[in-house]
Order: sequence, then structure tokens, then C-alpha cells
Amino acid sequence: MATKRKKLVPFVLIAVSYFALAAVVVFVARAGGLTPEEALLMLVGLLGLYVGFGILILIYRLINKLE
Repeated sequence: MATKRKKLVPFVLIAVSYFALAAVVVFVARAGGLTPEEALLMLVGLLGLYVGFGILILIYRLINKLE
């Protein structure tokens, strides 16, 4: 049971950090600092960064296992 929990911790931390940054974007948009279109674009870009870097990290780990 403890090993499953240890494997989930990084995913939970990544999800929390994404939602925290998304909350900041929404807060700034609600405060009038961004238009809704800009906020949506920032959220999509943030998701793209998380997915892109996740793929890069996955490939890096797979290549290290080959050596």
C-alpha cells in the first residue's frame, strides 16, 4: 500500500501545482487584468507546457534505461 502511495505523490503534486497556477490566472482575469480570451489562452498554454515537459521527462527516463 505504501509503494502505491509513493508512486502517486508526484502526480498529485503536479496536479496541485497546475491547479494553483490556473487559479492565479483565473484570479487575475476576474480582477480585470486579463480578458477572458487571454485567460483561456494562458490556461491552454500552461496545459501544453505541462504535457510537453511531461513527454520530454518520460523520453529522458526511457533513454536512461537503455544505457
